[in-house]
This record gives sequence, C-alpha cells and structure tokens, in this order.
Amino acid sequence: MRSLKVLFLFFTLASVSAQDLQTAKPENLWHNFTYDMGNVFGGVGNAYSRPFHWQGNDWANAGLLTGGTLLLFVVDDEINDWTNGFSEDVPDLIKDYGHEYGSPENNYMLTGGVYLAGLFTKNEKLRRTGVLLISSATAGGFLQQVSKRIIGRARPKSGDSSGTFDPLHLNRVYNYDSFPSGHAMLAFSNAYAIAKQFKSPWVKAGIYTVGLIPGFVRIVDDFHWFSDVAFSTVLSIFIVESIDRYLDAKYDEKYNQDTKKLSWNLSFGPQTLGVAIRF
Repeated sequence: MRSLKVLFLFFTLASVSAQDLQTAKPENLWHNFTYDMGNVFGGVGNAYSRPFHWQGNDWANAGLLTGGTLLLFVVDDEINDWTNGFSEDVPDLIKDYGHEYGSPENNYMLTGGVYLAGLFTKNEKLRRTGVLLISSATAGGFLQQVSKRIIGRARPKSGDSSGTFDPLHLNRVYNYDSFPSGHAMLAFSNAYAIAKQFKSPWVKAGIYTVGLIPGFVRIVDDFHWFSDVAFSTVLSIFIVESIDRYLDAKYDEKYNQDTKKLSWNLSFGPQTLGVAIRF
C-alpha cells in the first residue's frame, strides 16, 4: 500500500513538465502558495464559524443530524453483531485500502500531491481543489480529534457496549475514542470534494462509493460503530459545502454552478434514514 502511495505522488508530480517548471516564476509560485495557504486557514475558520450564521433550515438539519445519530445509537450493538457475521468475507485488499487511505498522514500526502500539481502547472481549478481538500481535511480532522477526547466512546473491539463512555481526557485513550470516525470523515471529505468537479451523477456515485469504503471497513473491523461513521460522513458533507462556498469568493474558477442550488436536508424516521437532495 505504501508503494502505491509513492507511485501516486510520482505520477502526480510527473505531470508537472519541465517546461511548466521553467516557465513558473518563483515569485508567482510563492504568491500563489501564500494566497492558497491563507485560503486554507480562512476555509477552516469559515467552517467553524458557520453555526453563528445558521438560519432555520440549518438549525433543522443540525437537529436532525443529532437526533438521527442518537437514534442509531439505539441499534449500534445489533448492527455490530450483524456486520461481524460477514467481516471475514470482506477481501483483504478492501480492508487494507479502507484502513490506509483514511489515515491523516496518507490523506495529506495525497491531497498535497493534488495541490502541488495545480500549483506548479498554474492550473487554478486544480489548485482550488487542493485547497478545498486540505482545508476540509484540516477542519474535520481537528474537530474529530478534539471530540474523541471529550466524548470518549468505547470502540466495538474494546468489548464494551456502544453505550459505554470514558469522557474528558486531554490525552487520547485508545479503544475509548470511537466517536466520531476520522477515517470516514477524511475519506468522504475527499470524495465529496473531488466529485464536485464532475457533472455526471454516475461518476459522482462512483466516487462517493469509493469514499465510503474506509467507513465501511472501520465498521466491519470493529473500530467504529455504525453511528460513528454515519455522523462523520454527513458532517463531512456540511464541512466541504461550507468551505466550497467560501472559496467561491476567492477564486475565479468555479465548480458546477448548478450544484450550488442543491439543498441538502437530512431525513430520519421510523423506516427512513438518509440525506435528501432538492434541486
């Protein structure tokens, strides 16, 4: 798996031709780099400050996310028993990908490669994609690390039930840091951000599916409960959307403008659970 990451970086950076490097003036590179890094921190700050600007629908979605997560808490143990029944049937290749791709160090290696390719080729759309990926990962990653220590939920592999908590630790307590799922949040943030570049719903669906694999693997391997992954996946959508709208004012290059008209609404009920998309 590590060799695959090295090859990815090699081919990403190899796309930057010698001519591109010769024509890219150092002062322009430095200006673009500092501008982009400023937007990374600005995007993170914007994501964290959005609750202060929420309106009716935003608060309704936040309430549904909270209520839906609590609803899933009730059935987490039963879902875990069910996934344990087919865990051994999941191919090792899928499991290896799921565990490796969602880790922070691998995430920044890949997203950094995307950004550097855009920086050296002076491709604003690719630069913006890199900024969106890095800022979304940073916002979600820091949030989930703090939340883990505050909440202290037992992982399935600890042997405790889903309702067991050991909260409020400054240092990370392993096997009691289940909620939320960092792997699911980072992986689906990347998938959701990359899918924004495509209009085809089939391409988007394929990218989303790949982005869901790490969360699925973390469930079947007893690292997380289903509610951990579900909450993290939906939260990653909100984070990417928030930062993407912030970056609209910072870059001339836009993603599919029709997607900005989408309305994301959570849907929870006795027989329903999901995200409703309205045009």
